[in-house]
Amino acid sequence: MTWTRKLVLDNGVRVVMERMPSLKSVAFSVWENVGTRDEGPRQKGFAHFLEHMMFKGTHRRSATQISHEIDSLGGEMNAFTTHETTTLYIKVLDQQIGQAIDLLADVFNHSRFDRKEIEREKQVALEEIRMVRDDPEDFVQELHAKQVLRGHPLGRSILGDQATMKRMQRRDLLHYLEEHYRPEKTVIAVAGNFEVKKVEALVRVAFGTWKATGREGNGGQRRKPPRVRGGIMIHHKQLEQVHLCLGFKGLPVAHPARYAAHTLNALLGGGMSSRLFQEIREKRGLAYTIYSQLSSFSDGGVLTIYAASGAKEAPSVMDVVCREIKKLQKRGIASQELERTKNQLKGTLMLGLEGTYGRMNKLAKDELAQGRYVSLRELVSAIDRVSGQDVQAISRELLEFGSMSVTALGPVHPEPLQEKFFVQA
Repeated sequence: MTWTRKLVLDNGVRVVMERMPSLKSVAFSVWENVGTRDEGPRQKGFAHFLEHMMFKGTHRRSATQISHEIDSLGGEMNAFTTHETTTLYIKVLDQQIGQAIDLLADVFNHSRFDRKEIEREKQVALEEIRMVRDDPEDFVQELHAKQVLRGHPLGRSILGDQATMKRMQRRDLLHYLEEHYRPEKTVIAVAGNFEVKKVEALVRVAFGTWKATGREGNGGQRRKPPRVRGGIMIHHKQLEQVHLCLGFKGLPVAHPARYAAHTLNALLGGGMSSRLFQEIREKRGLAYTIYSQLSSFSDGGVLTIYAASGAKEAPSVMDVVCREIKKLQKRGIASQELERTKNQLKGTLMLGLEGTYGRMNKLAKDELAQGRYVSLRELVSAIDRVSGQDVQAISRELLEFGSMSVTALGPVHPEPLQEKFFVQA
């Protein structure tokens, strides 16, 4: 049987734990409530780059020693950056939790940010930026985010840009760290099989004495809500396919109607039985890839539909997408389709939370978004309560053609695509 606990250290660091005694592993993570949206105009990519640099050596361990130590534990250590958070995590066998916490705490608290390592890693970051531009699906999503949230930090690439990476200096990185990384913005999430008192003692030693230095910058309290903007943008590139994104307004991560919005997303393009997949790929053969995704932030969101098709088929894809949306808004959803969609949502949720990594992520996200743990029973009950009327109502609220944003990348024929856009708008 699993159970959860929350602890707040004297310096403001929050610790959320879920003990899962039937497992033999444990996942431990440190989440900082700082991401791409908190960067200044001359700091693009700093959050992501800082995450990279934390693995490049501390005062106790070299980068090579860090790699060797995690391998000797037989575990996994990594990190990721989003628009709103930066996360370091480690997953090991339960008996190695003490060594794991010591290693991750050293990386988080005592990285050296050596100048030579920074210059070397800048080249890696530049290659990562170039790699995205060579992947049409990733690149069109990046272009679309800039368009639909243009002028807002949430529309920036997490990787930053080449100009910022090239001119970045060690002092700039340290200033960003001192400006944004603070105990009260930190959540430690632990999930798996562990002794609670032991972990609490280790966390107090590793993180309890941390005190922020420097003045706080433009952190969470100064974040401004995003505004979704409409329009059409075409980027010509020599590719085999046209890559298409249609963007609409989404919802904040803790919005009361979020379960209806997730049901709507699953219904439209969340899987092989979704309306768009069945209509566009299976029945008409207009595209190989077609899906929708709901991106939710603390104070806003975007619902995006992506498709990859031939240049001649792209206008038809856009036309069918819009007709399917209008059909849903006008006719609603049958009870059988609604139940199938909700079962899909619940199944995906449960499968994603079978392991310690998924539980660790959920613990931290619950704390950051709502300040409390949301049980699986509560989640399932909330999904079960979603009605067909709820889905129809949220589709009318979010999927407004007057504010629709379209981005196309590839060998685009602009006139027919623009014609379809202006007809809908």
